[in-house]
Amino acid sequence: MRIVSGIQPTGNLHLGNYLGAIRNWVRMQEDGECLFFLADLHAISMPHVPADLSANTREMVAALVACGVDPDRSILFNQAQVPAHAELQWLLNGTARMGWLNRMTQFKDKSGKNREGASIALFTYPVLQAADVLLYQATHVPVGEDQKQHLELARDIAQKFNNDFASEDAPVFTLPDPIIPRDAARIMSLRDGSAKMSKSDPSDMSRINLTDDAETIVQKVKKAKTDPEPLPSEAKGLEGRPEAANLVGIYAAMAGMDVDMVLADFGGEGFGKFKPALGEMLVEMLAPINARFVELRQDRAALDAILRKGAEKARALAAPTLEATYAALGLVRG
Repeated sequence: MRIVSGIQPTGNLHLGNYLGAIRNWVRMQEDGECLFFLADLHAISMPHVPADLSANTREMVAALVACGVDPDRSILFNQAQVPAHAELQWLLNGTARMGWLNRMTQFKDKSGKNREGASIALFTYPVLQAADVLLYQATHVPVGEDQKQHLELARDIAQKFNNDFASEDAPVFTLPDPIIPRDAARIMSLRDGSAKMSKSDPSDMSRINLTDDAETIVQKVKKAKTDPEPLPSEAKGLEGRPEAANLVGIYAAMAGMDVDMVLADFGGEGFGKFKPALGEMLVEMLAPINARFVELRQDRAALDAILRKGAEKARALAAPTLEATYAALGLVRG
């Protein structure tokens, strides 16, 4: 197995990132060869502040390592240090089709009502996503529900390129399969149980940041939106109670339990008892991550060294695929 996945360096990781993706990245290091990248080339598809992008890239490296991504076991790098990502995107633009990209729902979501004012990069970034995984002959890509469409596009591009420019017994690209982790938790906002926990929410009270100290975590949990009813004794009793379901789901995900097991302990209790228990557990389990992150983020030289080391390995892995793509297209290289 060769697993490839990326994350945009848009600020601090929060609990939703950790339970939805990063914790599974850490576990995947046991399953095969892993490449994890900071998607800084993707980040410039939207308006951004250059100084913030570079700072956030280093901060994200610190957070990932603090969470357990090991640069000695995995390849951890940022796209900008591996030019082959951008090169392969351009080469694949000849294979990708406008109709395919027009169907991408995330472009419609991110461009909003101003589609004509959106950047070309925002429209074509699914082709860069395809290049991100095809470049390394990835066999598996972890995806959430919102990314399945983009992986299907990557497979379509790879299949069409192989059909058009390669022989059946010697394809240029591997078609990657999705990994949808069974225990990837979908964590919702602490202020609105129907909205996903997000960095872009203007209220910091809506999320638990991995950089939050113990007091902040306890306060955020204490003030999290709930309802007046006690907790039910089984999961079906949480239907129609999004905020209650979210808090119980967070407890279950952090403790490695299922929801019914949590409710067996807390069913019939009010949030006056449940919230302190949840806050205490979050503080205990996130404290080592927070401490390691605070230590790492101060050492810019060490963070840059991690990225350089990972990028060097990634460039070596990418080179054969890029050369094969140029050759298949009939492009003359010196």
